[in-house]
Amino acid sequence: MRTAAEDATGKKPLMEVRNLVTRFELKGGVFGRVAGRVHAVENVSFDIFPGETLALVGESGCGKSTVARSIMQLDKPQSGSILYDGSEVIGMPRQARARFRREVQMVFQDPFSSLNPRMTIARALMDPMRVHRVGSTAKLRARAAELLAKVDLSPEHLERYPHAFSGGQRQRICIARALALDPRLIIADEAVASLDVTIQAQVINLLMDLQRDMGIAILFISHDMAVVERIAHRVAVMYLGEIVEIGDRRSVFGNPQHPYTRKLLSTVPIADPTKRPVGREPMSDEIPSAVRSLDFIPVNLPMNEISPTHYVRQTSILF
Repeated sequence: MRTAAEDATGKKPLMEVRNLVTRFELKGGVFGRVAGRVHAVENVSFDIFPGETLALVGESGCGKSTVARSIMQLDKPQSGSILYDGSEVIGMPRQARARFRREVQMVFQDPFSSLNPRMTIARALMDPMRVHRVGSTAKLRARAAELLAKVDLSPEHLERYPHAFSGGQRQRICIARALALDPRLIIADEAVASLDVTIQAQVINLLMDLQRDMGIAILFISHDMAVVERIAHRVAVMYLGEIVEIGDRRSVFGNPQHPYTRKLLSTVPIADPTKRPVGREPMSDEIPSAVRSLDFIPVNLPMNEISPTHYVRQTSILF
């Protein structure tokens, strides 16, 4: 399956995820035997190219965050391949793993939980650089002040603690920390979901500005199609652990093919009542459970090409 960025520019992917499978065992009974499995991620494949934003979008429970955790090796995949800059991430040697963890950073949903309340902002920003032995204490402090300036905060804030900041400011600090080691890829896992709408827009604009200035690739995980439309170059829609539609932003939003994609788009609010589709019904049903019996064998339905930049998976599920 080709992608828009590959066809348009001939760039090599920074990250290639192929046939990724991550499952979790459910144990029960007196002897704690395995009674079933959560099929969190099933046969997921996508590329991320330098300087682009790929949005992974879907409801809570569809497997988006498990994809991110599998990439970072926080969850162990059962099978598949994750190539970063041509090197396999799964089972990589220690030296290569240190480089990977330096060049691929995460920004999480809750900025307050992501920061140690007993640690000053200066120490929070300097610690990742100390771990990777970037420079002297003086250089690290100067770099911390520079990072705050990049996210539109004052160096005077370095000696403050997380509780002194608003949610949006704390998320800016988390983004600054992610930038500390000059990453090539940032995984933003619902990074604006807990923020007010106006603050969301500010953080999104900040990420877009940083991407333009530094050439960073972003894997942007979200459930909000309106936010995704603003930031993404390409969009991958997840349902029950699978990618059911993937393509460039214009194709997915302008010509959605999968029933689930159309349901997600039906949740996007339209302020102008004259532009609202007649008879549009918002999505109200919950996503089914991903828990399966031990003898369950997933069916890998093929992806159909809608255009060279747009693919949709066949489905046997009634939506």
